[in-house]
Amino acid sequence: MPSIFISGAAQGIGRAVAERFLAEGWTVGAYDIAPVTYTADGTPRTLITGHLDVTSAGDWDAALKDFTSHTGGTLDVLDNNAGIIMDGPLRDADGAGVAKLIEVNCTGVTLGARAAHPYLRRTAGAQLVNMASASAIYGQPQIAVYSATKFYVAGLTEALSLEWRRDDIRVLDIWPLWAKTPLADVTASSTRRLGVRLTPEQVAETVWQALHPRNRWARGRVHHGVSTLDKVLYLGRSLAPDRLARLLTRVIAG
Repeated sequence: MPSIFISGAAQGIGRAVAERFLAEGWTVGAYDIAPVTYTADGTPRTLITGHLDVTSAGDWDAALKDFTSHTGGTLDVLDNNAGIIMDGPLRDADGAGVAKLIEVNCTGVTLGARAAHPYLRRTAGAQLVNMASASAIYGQPQIAVYSATKFYVAGLTEALSLEWRRDDIRVLDIWPLWAKTPLADVTASSTRRLGVRLTPEQVAETVWQALHPRNRWARGRVHHGVSTLDKVLYLGRSLAPDRLARLLTRVIAG
């Protein structure tokens, strides 16, 4: 069976991705700093769970070693899903909270990619998928640090998509708007003006489709939107001059 390792899989989008791939018969590794309490229903579904602090290189090495002991040492997909958020004006932000947010969302994703590379390299057609965000289309006020970390994820994804080509590892990311998870429980104006409409299952379905491209053109895509709105916003930003993009973001985010 093909295998996928998911960080931040205890709840929300991570759990939805785990359940989507379990339904397709994959061997799923659901790891998190919080306990993973759900189980796989029926056979031949295989769910491996474990502890993972994504900010620890040692934890990444141990978790991937544990999971791949069930897969013959190979890994088809790493889903760098784990992430946290904080909101409010940057001037009022707790310094330790800012550092932790950057550590989880940036360092965690980077350490995950680094640790997974040896396993992905030995698996034909392996893929790395990172969880970015529509907040990386243009920097978002009130969630400025979170938004900036997603720019980092997008940049890392683009760089690795080129760096890992010789190893036959496809690298991509997912850019959803607000989804109905604890991550959306913030006071950012965009949650009110755009709404929190996506479900974790919709994002999980986009992950599934992105990892199973229909043709060569689809396989070449690096950034993947989820809803029609975030796709339109992404396209608009790519075509609009900075002044117009800034104005549109002011209207949306306030």
